[in-house]
Amino acid sequence: MTFPGAHAVDDTADRPYADAAYVVVGAPLDVSTSFQPGTRFGPDRVRRFARTFEDYHRETDSHFSALGVADRGDVRAWDDAAAYLDYLEGVLTDVHWADAVPLLLGGEHTVSVAGVRAADPDVFLALDAHLDLREDLDGNPLSHSTVTRHALDAADEAVVVGARAGNEREWERAGEGDVTVVPPEDVPGTEAGVRDADWLPADGDVYLSVDVDAADPAFAPGTGTPEPFGLDSTAMRNVVRAAAPHAAAFDVVEVNDRDDGQAGTLAAKLCREFVHGHADAN
Repeated sequence: MTFPGAHAVDDTADRPYADAAYVVVGAPLDVSTSFQPGTRFGPDRVRRFARTFEDYHRETDSHFSALGVADRGDVRAWDDAAAYLDYLEGVLTDVHWADAVPLLLGGEHTVSVAGVRAADPDVFLALDAHLDLREDLDGNPLSHSTVTRHALDAADEAVVVGARAGNEREWERAGEGDVTVVPPEDVPGTEAGVRDADWLPADGDVYLSVDVDAADPAFAPGTGTPEPFGLDSTAMRNVVRAAAPHAAAFDVVEVNDRDDGQAGTLAAKLCREFVHGHADAN
């Protein structure tokens, strides 16, 4: 199924994204999950649990179905993460070249590496429970725990909102000048407060990545590595709304099939909030 309110992309057309302002791309990669697997089901669950949402968005007085969202479908994953990310980067680059904004649905957080490479942003802004600054995870240098480190190969700086977990070396790396960590208790309680926060990028292109485990597990238990004492869903919405006007690309990742739809519902709603906020500002 396509993302509700979006139209399917015609892959046979010469310019498949010609009428699209936003393009949904599913990336069901599920190869490095270190606790609860199942992110291969993430894109389908995000689409499925978006079906009950109203088309009308009161805050921006807009209809989602009128904002030019297309759904390219999933980029079938295989077990060679490096090769898959190279291919996925090419798909996302095509979206950028068509002057559309990619909406990447994971899949494990590793897929964000392809998204950042394609977008080449100034700032990588992630909502995430984890720093993801490891050099490797169990010898694997390309995993869900290394995403922020890889993102810094393309972006000038990284801001990790909601972070509350990392090993000692990650916290040391986070203390360097190109990384800002915003723990859950320091996230303002209102959208206006987030907009005024000194860590929210005001200039340059932003890559906005939402790892659903930034949420407290009470709001999104269906994820690979749940971490207590996290953000509530309203706080995540506020960050997405505030960052959307500055974003060149968006992803939401780490949804799996181990709950009754809470994680998928939150991910789908945040994706829609991004589109409404971005379209309203641009």
